Amino acid sequence: MTGPELLRCEDVDAGYTKGRPVVRGFGLRLLPGEVVALLGPNGAGKTTLLTTLAGLLPRLGGTVALDGREIRGGRAREAARRGLVLVPDDRSLFTQLTVRDNLTLARRRQGSSMEQVLDFFPALGKRLKVAAGQLSGGEQQMLALGRAMIQDPRVLLVDELSMGLAPVIVEELLPVVRRIAEDTGAAVVLVEQHVRLALGVADRALVLVHGETVLSDSADRLAADPGLLERAYLGERAPDPVP
Repeated sequence: MTGPELLRCEDVDAGYTKGRPVVRGFGLRLLPGEVVALLGPNGAGKTTLLTTLAGLLPRLGGTVALDGREIRGGRAREAARRGLVLVPDDRSLFTQLTVRDNLTLARRRQGSSMEQVLDFFPALGKRLKVAAGQLSGGEQQMLALGRAMIQDPRVLLVDELSMGLAPVIVEELLPVVRRIAEDTGAAVVLVEQHVRLALGVADRALVLVHGETVLSDSADRLAADPGLLERAYLGERAPDPVP
């Protein structure tokens, strides 16, 4: 985790109705290669926040800047072109197309090659001619991550990687997310319901409850003191960590 600040979010309000934000005053600063777990109970606003950062929803307030340049809210194409790439919780694959076609359609000119992506997900190399809809849940998630990777993200937003997957599959995939950050220098924001597994690959974690950040600390500290997370999930705001 070295280099200049990659992503800065300041006072971001997110929601579906103007004047009624689901997420209020969200702030985050990310460095290259950093993995941040975004945790919280169901309905906390995590998916709404990621969808807004990716430009699929207009921001209701605040600023998002990548490499020091602001990204306009509600401009998904601009956000993706600048390198802010979302892996949605429903994966949004072209299920009738093959694995190869899904990757080819997402690839940018002069971007990563398919071989580079398959280095992270070798199991997909044997399934290139198979329709995405015929893959197992774990393979579909690999393809969703691979499709995001082939776009050369600066910041990867991963929403509920474990959705519908057995814990053993999640245990295999989460370390790959860590490796993506380390090998490519991309920063990762990871929404994940398996808290212990998420903390095992993250550098830091934020807890969102009722649209507000109630806890921000190192993943190591939160893993060592589960009581901090339990109190945060109940809505008890924690003091800022000691530097």
